[in-house]
Amino acid sequence: MKILVAVDGSAYTDKAVQYVISHLDWFRGEPELHLLHVRTPIPTGYARAAAGSAALETYYREESHAALAAAERQCEAGKIPFQAGYKVGEVAEEIHAYVKKHGIDLIVMGSHGRGAFRSLVMGSTATKVLATASVPVLIVR
Repeated sequence: MKILVAVDGSAYTDKAVQYVISHLDWFRGEPELHLLHVRTPIPTGYARAAAGSAALETYYREESHAALAAAERQCEAGKIPFQAGYKVGEVAEEIHAYVKKHGIDLIVMGSHGRGAFRSLVMGSTATKVLATASVPVLIVR
């Protein structure tokens, strides 16, 4: 079973990763764990002109590696094989593209649990992923 854990570098991600690791016996065979961080792009007009494309790509890579670090350490400590990567784009779209490309069977993500009103006004990444997912989604709070 291929499991994608959406990683944002928060304590909620840590809980989601720990949940998957502690429940591996629920999954058939040897689960294949994918850790994915999606960076929302910064407005590039002025930034790209001022900093240059290479600097912007370096920023995305370094920030993504920092966001993935704790989840990677959890997997390594539990001796769980994993693949880690990052994408730049709209979070739900990038997650769904990754699911399709890699044949993911389950998406796991942490929820910040901000409440119904705030989610209604601002939108929620977990809600967007859940509403458009083509595979089951496990939300860990």
